[in-house]
Amino acid sequence: MPKVGIASYGITKFSKDDLKIESVLLKSTKNLFDNSPNLSRNDIDAVLVSTNNNSKYLSAILSEMSGIEPKIAHSIESLCNSGTNAIVSAYSYIVSGLADVVLVSGAERYDSPGQILEWDNSRGEFKHPIFWASILTKAYKREFSVTDEELAIVPVKNHKQAQSNPNALSEKTYSLEDVINSKKLTDDLRLLDCSRPCTGGASILLASENMCKKFTDEPIWITGIGQKTTSAGFTKNMTFSSMESTHIAASTAFKMSKHNVKDIDVAEVHDAFSVCEPMALESLGLTDKGKGMNMIKELYTTNNLKINPRGGLIGSGHPLGATGIAQTIEITQQLQSCANKRQIENAKIGLVHNMSAAATSSTVLVLER
Repeated sequence: MPKVGIASYGITKFSKDDLKIESVLLKSTKNLFDNSPNLSRNDIDAVLVSTNNNSKYLSAILSEMSGIEPKIAHSIESLCNSGTNAIVSAYSYIVSGLADVVLVSGAERYDSPGQILEWDNSRGEFKHPIFWASILTKAYKREFSVTDEELAIVPVKNHKQAQSNPNALSEKTYSLEDVINSKKLTDDLRLLDCSRPCTGGASILLASENMCKKFTDEPIWITGIGQKTTSAGFTKNMTFSSMESTHIAASTAFKMSKHNVKDIDVAEVHDAFSVCEPMALESLGLTDKGKGMNMIKELYTTNNLKINPRGGLIGSGHPLGATGIAQTIEITQQLQSCANKRQIENAKIGLVHNMSAAATSSTVLVLER
């Protein structure tokens, strides 16, 4: 199979700024071009925009604002894993021969329309993600005898790690007491257990092997892809204490990459809420079932940045269309040894885990240098 690499990237600071989504897309795209002096507008065959605000013809608008006239331009919306799904689409265009170079740009505003899944009427009044997150939290705590105080380690760890990420929304650290005493939203969730929607953009350039070498001396290769959608509504989940779609997507990605979970040096996992991080670690196979919090405690006490070095979604912020791309940029930087204070020593193989809703759909990428 032809090799597809990441040749460049650009990202904005995640914030609560009231900016037009078009300007956020353009800013990260300009940053990408600034990082690639050999890249011409004419080199780009396709422009894909990842966003939940998909009613504005944004791929064509971004192309025009950037001075690109692509053969292919369209938007991709899949709630929280729109970004990685757009990367998979770009990969597919290159492998199929329809394109050699694809720009993927994702953005969202702090007031994104993608926060509530209206379709799932089975929730009745409980349509906001906080309610499925509360169900998952209650189920996980009950099955594995995990306490609120233990789960609070996740946001404490991730806000702390976010302080080394200049693009993160979070600008302060929190104690376990801060998390426990933050505003109670449901019986099982507090405000600091949650990632926050914000304004932010991220862009990434995928290219065929020959074209990659034109733009960078350090391409990062996408060697494994796994995607799985089990349902749209979370009521069809097999269990509320693990992520079936994540487990299946990870198995597919590892098989394609010819690696296994023990080979992973650094990972970005989708911690939309505190409980999501231990559940994801277990479903990916990074630790045994029910042992996710043990791993997180060990990482936290030893200052090991292997999981969510940029601060995860909780620390970095969660602009839906940009999140999966930002996660992929982080792993790219880690594998290129340019993550500064966040750097994992000698990272060679990385993983990206990005999901939608109550893990009803997951995307897993394996990257290597």
